[in-house]
Amino acid sequence: MAEPRMKIAMWSGPRNLSTAMMYSFAARGDCAVVDEPFYAAYLAQSGVVHPMSAEIRASQPNDPAQVAAAITGSNPAEKPIFYQKHMTHHMLPGMDLSWMAACENVFLIRHPARVIASYARKREGPTLEDIGFPQQAVLFEREARRLGRSPLVIDSFDIRANPAGMLNKLCSALGIPYTDKMLHWPAGGHASDGVWASHWYGAVHRSTGFEAVEGPLPELTGVYADLVAEALPFYDQLRPAALKP
Repeated sequence: MAEPRMKIAMWSGPRNLSTAMMYSFAARGDCAVVDEPFYAAYLAQSGVVHPMSAEIRASQPNDPAQVAAAITGSNPAEKPIFYQKHMTHHMLPGMDLSWMAACENVFLIRHPARVIASYARKREGPTLEDIGFPQQAVLFEREARRLGRSPLVIDSFDIRANPAGMLNKLCSALGIPYTDKMLHWPAGGHASDGVWASHWYGAVHRSTGFEAVEGPLPELTGVYADLVAEALPFYDQLRPAALKP
């Protein structure tokens, strides 16, 4: 029997193990992937300046309706599964979200202290909106209302602690077969990487699999500690719905 055709929308903020997860699904062999397809549209509509903003806007459609049409159309290369890596903060107020109903929506979470410590090394002075926690909670609640139940949630800490076990649970919940191919990928990046990869993806480009379990939470001070306190309620809102280790 042929595998079902499926579109998976993986929702996270930045620095959430999101690129490693995209590489993991790409390694299956039956899965096409796309890297943050709304990034250029977000920059165009918000006016926010990111590293490589001009290159990003030139590399993707700037119209969110055009992006939505592309990611809900035919699966690239006719692969049975189409995995979409999405950043929650890219979905600005007023953007049409009806396309989400065509996807299996999964929410990838990470403790805000780890997110902020990692993000600040690449771009100083992030705000709560930059790291996507409130937007993730809004999208989660929207999807929960549509489904009449909690959508799928998975914590990056649990994945790194037990990649095979947690990916097996995720695949089972999605109704697709698990394969050990998801545990390893070639170093050097993926052909589907966004143009911004040279700035953000250095560590994952050097990797060939998931890193070891994370240690204690980083100790942040000052405005970064305040930002953790702002973001933590949103993480705590989704954490109880996460797949159990």
